[in-house]
Amino acid sequence: MNMPDAPIIRPRRLRQSAALRRMVREHTLRLDQFIYPLFVDERLREPRPISSMPGQFQWPVSAMAAQAERIANLGIPAVLLFGLPETKDAQGSGAWSPTGGVQAATRAMKAAVPDLIVMTDVCLCEYTDHGHCGVLQTGRNGVTVANDATLELLAREALSHAEAGADVVAPSDMMDGRVGAIRAALDAGGFVDIPIMAYSAKYASAFYGPFREAAESAPQVGDRRTYQMDPANGREALREVALDVAEGADIIMVKPATLYLDVIARVRDQITLPIAAYHVSGEYAMLKAAAANGWLDERRATLEALTAIARAGADLIITYCAPDAVAWLREGD
Repeated sequence: MNMPDAPIIRPRRLRQSAALRRMVREHTLRLDQFIYPLFVDERLREPRPISSMPGQFQWPVSAMAAQAERIANLGIPAVLLFGLPETKDAQGSGAWSPTGGVQAATRAMKAAVPDLIVMTDVCLCEYTDHGHCGVLQTGRNGVTVANDATLELLAREALSHAEAGADVVAPSDMMDGRVGAIRAALDAGGFVDIPIMAYSAKYASAFYGPFREAAESAPQVGDRRTYQMDPANGREALREVALDVAEGADIIMVKPATLYLDVIARVRDQITLPIAAYHVSGEYAMLKAAAANGWLDERRATLEALTAIARAGADLIITYCAPDAVAWLREGD
């Protein structure tokens, strides 16, 4: 009896129509996984465009209720707020002012759309006159950030955000021990149910340039490589993540996103907590610039980049592309 020839394996069979491709698709972007970053400037009366981030603005506090309604109507479930104060000082004291921009914006947005998830960035770089993420000290290595002295200030900032109605606080400073300090302050203040989304693996990336224009937070002396992670390191991210998990983080973040897909995947293999990835300002600006020059199809390139982040293992995606992405996803293939 003659045996039939071995069948020819043809993976292309499952790619022959859009409907079939959708049916066997391994990873699908969801509308409810996007977080939209917004910049709130206490000094403004009108929105101010951010030149290096087309389509993004610094917003006055007075605009935030309307923004909450716009974002909710688009179907974006969450925002991440960054604040620019009226004045800056060496400690960044505007960060924990009860009348500060983030605090006022949080109250306005929650009043306008109670179901909108308002997350707040907890850091001092936008509020200090030197642009670093903590208070400075001078020692044998010159001027550096005083880690332990900064923890109390970050805890005060996080507590002020919770008191204003924030749903999630997100420390981005990369100080050692800050998740534990913030958790203790929130619990002592009666906010035991407020989650912490920790910027656990935040790299000293060159792709933050447009953000530093938007947040007016470029360091005036030195740089942030003494506390943000070296882009060459992958294993170190797992140690940072483990420390934040042990201190009580509820969500772990990797930043940037598309340049660190390997880190997202390695973290996904190590933890069961939700993972957020920050598709940062430089990643956004590159897509916008290439699309404006006709070098890329913006829709396809953006959704491909965001899908890669989800495929690597991120549950949540923080991106300035969120309004466009949700509109494109509703359109379908």
